[in-house]
Amino acid sequence: MGTILPPYINVNANGIPTLSSLSVNVTATQVAFDFNNHRNIGAPYRGLLIIRLAQAIPTGTTTTLPVVFTSSGGNAQPLTTYNGEPVTVADIAGTGVYLVWYESATNTLQLLTGTV
Repeated sequence: MGTILPPYINVNANGIPTLSSLSVNVTATQVAFDFNNHRNIGAPYRGLLIIRLAQAIPTGTTTTLPVVFTSSGGNAQPLTTYNGEPVTVADIAGTGVYLVWYESATNTLQLLTGTV
């Protein structure tokens, strides 16, 4: 019998929150990774997040499409890189763990690791 994991866990007591994507949805204008709602979504928060992208972006997806994160299918948050530039499909190396910075006051979600 398998263990049911909670929707989010900390890597250590009061540590960096971790999230895992539930699905990836490709449209003509963006690639959206969807996550369960997290206690920090919609609340004042500034800090690191460890993100596990569990699904691969489908082969053949246009590499210039921007990547966004959504929670429960809504609340689209653009993923950016340095200077506020959008992260695109070309910047995502594949499934795995990525480190991001989130700051709710400035609506910033910045990819820190994983770009090519």
